[in-house]
Amino acid sequence: MTQLNANETALVLIEFQNDFTTEGGAFHGAVSEVMGATEMLPKAAHLVQQARARGVTVMHAPITFKPGYNEISDHPYGILKGVVDNNAFVKGEWGAEITDAIPIDDGDIVIEGKRGLDTFASTNLDFILRSKGIKNVVLAGFLTNCCVESTMRTAYENGFNVVTVTDCCAAVSPEQHKAAVEFDFPMFSHPMTQAEVLEAIG
Repeated sequence: MTQLNANETALVLIEFQNDFTTEGGAFHGAVSEVMGATEMLPKAAHLVQQARARGVTVMHAPITFKPGYNEISDHPYGILKGVVDNNAFVKGEWGAEITDAIPIDDGDIVIEGKRGLDTFASTNLDFILRSKGIKNVVLAGFLTNCCVESTMRTAYENGFNVVTVTDCCAAVSPEQHKAAVEFDFPMFSHPMTQAEVLEAIG
């Protein structure tokens, strides 16, 4: 099993925001089946708590837009069209807030500027990781086959040792989640369960 030195490891939590995680959120109904099947939220909360205690850098990577979505195309399509159509992740509104299930600690880092799928693309994530001497990037969040997968691929390309936490991710269907975990994750990461990640952290 891959061993993870805590001082060289960052846990990146992608879009653990109310619009995904919480009843009443714009996309909660779409992801709730997978979240329930894997017990994603309590497992992620436990992982965060234990990771912090062991000295792992915890990073939150929310996606937010100003009202009107001026940061993206006037004619969005695909997943971003869904965001606009459902008025999701609007900065300053409840749906865009980080879930109370995983509150931000004073020692955590919040990655700002995420406007698309790949967390690296429009943020200073790479700079922060390298400046802190991070070698291992552990990914969890939403959606398994979208933002998590996009971020995973770039982290791999950028030379990080990438771990995906299979039971701390969720997609809009069990089939999409399963396909990403079984076929895509192994190509660009070390897929592990939450328990395996904690076992690997030294």
